[in-house]
Amino acid sequence: MVQFLKELFDTDRQSLKRYGKIANRIEALENEYAALSDEELQAKTPDFKSRLEAGESLDDILPEAFATVREASKRILGLFPFRVQLMGGMALHEGNIAEMKTGEGKTLTATMPVYLNALSGKGVHVVTVNEYLATRDAEEMGELYEWLGLSVGLNLNSKSSAEKREAYESDITYTTNNELGFDYLRDNMVVYKEDMVLRPLSFAILDEVDSILIDEARTPLIISGQANISSSFYTRCDFFVKGLKEDEDYTIDVQTKTISFTEEGIDKAEQAFRTSNLYDVNNQELVHHLDQSLRANYIMLRDIDYVVDEDEVKIVDQFTGRIMEGRRYSDGLHQAIEAKENVEIQKETKTMATITFQNFFRMYEKLAGMTGTAKTEEEEFTEIYNMNVIAIPTNRPMVRDDRDDIIYPTLDSKFRAVVRDIKERYEAGQPILVGTVAVETSELLSQYLKQEGIPHEILNAKNHFREAEIIVNAGQPGSVTIATNMAGRGTDIKLGPGVTELGGLAVIGTERHESRRIDNQLRGRSGRQGDPGVSQFYLSLEDDLMRRAGSDAIQQLLERLKIEGDDAVIQSRMITRQIESAQERIEGNNYDTRRSVLRYDDVMREQREVIYSQREEVILQDKSLNYVTIPMIQRTIDRYVDMYTQEEKAEDWNLSYLVEFAHTVLLREEGLEEKDLEGKTAREIRDYLQEIARENYTTQKEELENEEMFLEFEKVVVLRVVDQQWTDHIDEMDQLRQGIGLRSYGQSDPLIEYQQEGYRLFEEMIADVEYEVTRLLLKSRIRQNLEREQTQPATQPKKVKRRRK
Repeated sequence: MVQFLKELFDTDRQSLKRYGKIANRIEALENEYAALSDEELQAKTPDFKSRLEAGESLDDILPEAFATVREASKRILGLFPFRVQLMGGMALHEGNIAEMKTGEGKTLTATMPVYLNALSGKGVHVVTVNEYLATRDAEEMGELYEWLGLSVGLNLNSKSSAEKREAYESDITYTTNNELGFDYLRDNMVVYKEDMVLRPLSFAILDEVDSILIDEARTPLIISGQANISSSFYTRCDFFVKGLKEDEDYTIDVQTKTISFTEEGIDKAEQAFRTSNLYDVNNQELVHHLDQSLRANYIMLRDIDYVVDEDEVKIVDQFTGRIMEGRRYSDGLHQAIEAKENVEIQKETKTMATITFQNFFRMYEKLAGMTGTAKTEEEEFTEIYNMNVIAIPTNRPMVRDDRDDIIYPTLDSKFRAVVRDIKERYEAGQPILVGTVAVETSELLSQYLKQEGIPHEILNAKNHFREAEIIVNAGQPGSVTIATNMAGRGTDIKLGPGVTELGGLAVIGTERHESRRIDNQLRGRSGRQGDPGVSQFYLSLEDDLMRRAGSDAIQQLLERLKIEGDDAVIQSRMITRQIESAQERIEGNNYDTRRSVLRYDDVMREQREVIYSQREEVILQDKSLNYVTIPMIQRTIDRYVDMYTQEEKAEDWNLSYLVEFAHTVLLREEGLEEKDLEGKTAREIRDYLQEIARENYTTQKEELENEEMFLEFEKVVVLRVVDQQWTDHIDEMDQLRQGIGLRSYGQSDPLIEYQQEGYRLFEEMIADVEYEVTRLLLKSRIRQNLEREQTQPATQPKKVKRRRK
């Protein structure tokens, strides 16, 4: 029964069985297509397009389209997709994640579903994690697509709007996830339709999908302008917290990486900043920046969380080890770190447009992805993105030797053991890739190797510009490469001559990452396409993950082993279980965090879609906007009449306020008096004021030469008001989000409170928009040479790394 249920719900098994049958049909066409001339094979593309227009579906032509790409690949690239690559292509076409091991040819696998879906004419986006990979794949695979009659575009940060639009108009567009997201945000900030670059989002294939949708899911894309906060404020906060003592003035929770003042620390802050109550409502900004200074000085670690390069603080991606160029921590944390490191403090920014990758990529009609490691996060991919993870078999059996972890009591004993292993393999000529979690660790290990006279290369955030060169040589005989987590992700390490006989590439991990997936990625650098290889992790009981596991049993064992000696090797199943348990717990916490981010961002998503869709409607309108602006005027009048005629008795109504409202908003010249409204019902007052507004609207329209000029005037007014109010609203929602957690102390659900407060703020913003549009439409002196103005960010778009408090 159990076996029956397992088979019933085994998605991989069912899908692979189905894919196998379709693969048989594709392989049956092999000889027929091989016999076609180049011209006959190229003619397949217009034929497929005609069949789609005639009513056939993409699924109907899939076997023939895949067979066409397969044969074209052999002729143009010299590569012939294996059966497992055909199956991986089917998984992608169906909007799933194809989990394919390193070296199994994911780039070639994607060519088949990319070609098939591009035939629809809606555009296919192939998304990678960096511009090097996007450029490489566009050049190499572009040759294939263009030979088959499809256009290929490459979208880079350096390109102009016109060049970007051309790239997106292509049948197939290669781009990075960051640039794609920023283009979407910028498209919804432009004021002329000619400046928009994107088409409707149809189909995207994400390379290294786990990196984009999991690792970076907590990090929203933000376009920002400058806020007005003095740099001396950060310096004062930094000077104060540097004089504090741990446990006496502040406490750190190692497991959650949070920090907070003690009562003594609060007293010192109140004295230093001359306030009687630090947590008074008027001191919110001070408390926020003190918290950020505490975190900058005692939680954020140099050469682990960030590096200082050319007097500039640069973030290190904890998952890849790469420098995150152009990205800054938000909420003043980056400025606090700059104050800590005594470098120039750059101005804090104000959010003007923002979106998470989760909500951005869910806007596609169909989304697919590929990676070597996704099964550990399958639940998240299914729940959040509605994508199944299909594990595609390897073309050849995996023969890599994945050895059990070796655990030492101290960091020093662990590193000495790692160096002994490296030295032994180096002397035998076997290439070695050593994986480290942090920049600091890679440099420490480098010192150990220098003492032993072992030549090596370091690939970390400080040396990323030589990444491609270092990775190409990492599989050569006798090479030793120390790498942070990136380890050349997206680039295969190919074995040099004679390395297979030496046992293949040896992968040595010096520490477990908080995510099992990252550990699996490191292992996966070895043993590609049936090559031999070996992987071994060396751990110590002083590793960060071991400390975060927080087990009393581990601590007791640590004390006992210290007595026995630092070189004692621990091979305990209990310890291994504790490590796995700690990883699963942290993965669960991270998933909860990402899910929480998504739930909060869903509130903004609904509001963003309303604003962006209406904004686009205004920009694209080419006749009249009176169907938008006149209802705005009517609702504004209704709102104010209702506000000032609430009392039951007419003599208690605030008619003087209504007169003032009319003079401020509806009339270009004063002329309305209270007596004009006296004796009227609320309904009659509303009709009377709306008639005045209509007359004034008509007058404004008649002052311009033609309908086209008045339409432009309305567009200028609406876009200017909406953009200003929306920017302020985003900032207000951001502040609400930061403080909403405190509602839990009142036994309220912060998310529900945020939804309700957010809805109220959005309604207020809409009312403000309509008020301002009414006032500007009816009161402005219209110029003949009006031009729309785009709300300009004061800084380049940045992907802001938010830190959990």
